[in-house]
Amino acid sequence: MTKTFALAAFAGAALISFSAPALAQVSTDPTTVQAGTYALEPSHARVVFSVSHMGFSTWYGDFAKPTGSLTLDPKAPAAAKLDVTIPVASVTTTNTVLDGELKSAAWFDATTYPTITFHSTKVVPTGASTAKVTGDLTFHGVTKPVTLDVTFKGAGSNPMSKAYTIGFDAKGSLKRSDFGVKTYVPLIGDDVDLLISAPFEKK
Repeated sequence: MTKTFALAAFAGAALISFSAPALAQVSTDPTTVQAGTYALEPSHARVVFSVSHMGFSTWYGDFAKPTGSLTLDPKAPAAAKLDVTIPVASVTTTNTVLDGELKSAAWFDATTYPTITFHSTKVVPTGASTAKVTGDLTFHGVTKPVTLDVTFKGAGSNPMSKAYTIGFDAKGSLKRSDFGVKTYVPLIGDDVDLLISAPFEKK
């Protein structure tokens, strides 16, 4: 009986030792955000794009490991500044052959144009937790203004990294032909929808 109790106690202690971290205490109130400069957390940031595939389906792709910075004061959201850089060679789909084609000169030309950049030029709050962020998007050697609809997700201490983190979702759209990427237009859609998830850690 004593041996069984000891084993049970050991097992319980082990479970406690290896239990998952507590849930993050996340505030969804944007007025609680700490003012300062933040760095984009690349491991969990996502840039997803979609286009019409011959009118039969919607086709999706993904860029990974973006980097960037955000300067933000919740008392003056219109003064926020955002800069993001996306490595073109990080593009992925569910098809490795297609990934190679997208990196080639026929499409994104990752060798000649290795990065996509976005530099904000205007921030217009549209609600307590939303804003329109307009900026200069440079893609495939062409720079044009693009506006993103941004929604604040939450702020708090990341229970894993312990870093103070704020997060946003964003949506936008562009015409790829405006940036010189015209392969198979209009068979493959010209209109590109963007879906972005962006966590930032305070510096």
